[in-house]
Formats: sequence, structure tokens, C-alpha cells
Amino acid sequence: MDEFKFIDLIKQKNYQHPTIVKGIGDDAAVFRQPYLDTVTAVDTFVENIHFSRQTMTPYHVGYRLLAANISDMAAMGALPAYYMISIVVPNHWSEEDLRNIYDGMQEIASVYKMDLIGGDTVSGKELVLSVTIIGFVEQNKVRYRSAMQEDDVLFVTGTLGDASAGLHLLLNQNKHLDLKVSNLIERHQKPTPRIAFARKLQSLKRVALNDVSDGISNEANELAEASQLTVYIHYDQLPMHEALHQFKPEQIKYFMLSGGEDFELIGSVAPKDWETVKEAAKLTNTNITKIGYVTSNEATNGSVFLIENEEVIRLNKDGYTHRS
Repeated sequence: MDEFKFIDLIKQKNYQHPTIVKGIGDDAAVFRQPYLDTVTAVDTFVENIHFSRQTMTPYHVGYRLLAANISDMAAMGALPAYYMISIVVPNHWSEEDLRNIYDGMQEIASVYKMDLIGGDTVSGKELVLSVTIIGFVEQNKVRYRSAMQEDDVLFVTGTLGDASAGLHLLLNQNKHLDLKVSNLIERHQKPTPRIAFARKLQSLKRVALNDVSDGISNEANELAEASQLTVYIHYDQLPMHEALHQFKPEQIKYFMLSGGEDFELIGSVAPKDWETVKEAAKLTNTNITKIGYVTSNEATNGSVFLIENEEVIRLNKDGYTHRS
């Protein structure tokens, strides 16, 4: 598909945001948004690295790509508004495949009333998709990883390890897809960003957030490093979907700590604000779990420790543990 046909394919007839001055059809898009901070993020998916036809349809590729970007907006406390897509298209992906990718993006975009305001396509050997997302947040309400403070309550939304377990089932061509197993696969193919929950935290002056894209081990370490504090996680308090019980304990531990791509939110707040967090979760039908706490120790600041079976073990970004 050439660039002009691609632009015709993705061009919207009507835009949902009144802030758009000029969308697709010129050299660049123009938007105007007063009194808000602008937040932007980029994600790139490469065929056979981030996804494969074995585990995803073209529709799911598009859906999950944009969902990953939207999750970044949730972690910043922002409301997603626009997105732009660039695609490197190989010969073995058809025009119908591209339409299905676009349909997947459009389905989740419609949930948040997002507008597609730009796109580009070139030919290449493997399918590469890159999405730039733009969102807005009230001034001085952006949520940073570095906002964590000593004595904070550590929490996470949803359940952990679902997406990784779903991918495992797809790669191993599991034929016994009961409802519980199907839920794991859907969590891999069609994750739910936590925009509504994050937006309900706007009344809080301070909250640290990070989205669980690479595994809670990685994200907890990013919070600890950004804030230069010490994080403790209780392994037995990590929320788990009942369908994970079919796996061996070591598999479950890997899925929950290192699997990633659940696109949940891990964060911390002052103990006095914990009730507000629980209320935000209730109002948005979001499961929320207290999983640990934050301390300050000059010798360990910037580190994460896992409390398991009365042992305290250093938790690396990759999920591997070692006794200190």
C-alpha cells in the first residue's frame, strides 16, 4: 500500500476533539489546548520481537499497540487525546491486514474518544509499527515516578502475570481454552489501560505511578531509583488471577514478577491518602491491592526487596532475586 492510499485509509471524516485545528491532510497536524500540560509518549512494535502471527491477529496487534501507549498516559495521570501511526510494511502483510490493524487501534481509541491526526507508511522487510500518543493533564497534576516518599503505601491495580501466562498458553498452543484460560489470553491480546482509575486520583496532591509493561520487578525498581528510596514488596500479597493456579509455583512467580504487559498501575501514596485510592478503585470498578511499603535507608535506597516466607530478598529489575 502506498502512502497516499494509507492516508486515505486512516483519515477520519470527523474529529472528536474540538481542540484540533488541522488533522490529517497537511504537512503536519495542529492542535490548541490552553491551561493544560501536554504529555506525549512513543511505542514501537516489531514483528517477531514484540508480537507474532502465532499469538495475535492483525486486529489484536493494532489494539495492543495503542493500549500500551494509552497505559503510559494513565501512569502520568493524563487523558489521551490524539495519536499518530507510522508503519513499515513488508510484502507478506496485505492491505486487508493493515485495515484490521487500524480497526484494532480504532476500537480502543473510540473508548477514550481519541483522534488519529497523522500517519505514514514505507516498505520494508518486517512489519514495524510506531505510535506517538498525545494527552493532556491539569497543570501540576502530572504523576511522576519520583513522587514516592518515605512511609508510603505501595499498591497495584488488577492482577499480575495474566498477560504473560496468556502468551505462554498461545505459544504452547493450548487446546483446552476454558473461560478462565480465555481470560488470560484476552489479557495478553486486549489489555485494559487504567485511565479511569488514574484520573480519579486527581484530588490527591501527590501520588507516584508507573505502568506495569515490563513486569512489576522492573517497575518497582524504576520507582525506587527515581525517588531514591527503598521499596519492600510482600510476595504473598501480590494479586493473582485464579487461572494461574494451573501453573507450577516457579512459573507463577516468573509471570507475576517478570512477565510484564499487564499494563496495570503500580504506585504509592501517603497512608492518609490510601482511603482515597480505594474509593477511586471502587468508583472505577478496579481491583486494588496494598502490596508493600516504602522506607529510606542510605545503604539500600534505589533498591527493591521481596519479602517471601519470612525472608527478605533483593529483587532485581529482571525479577531475579538474591539474598543480601
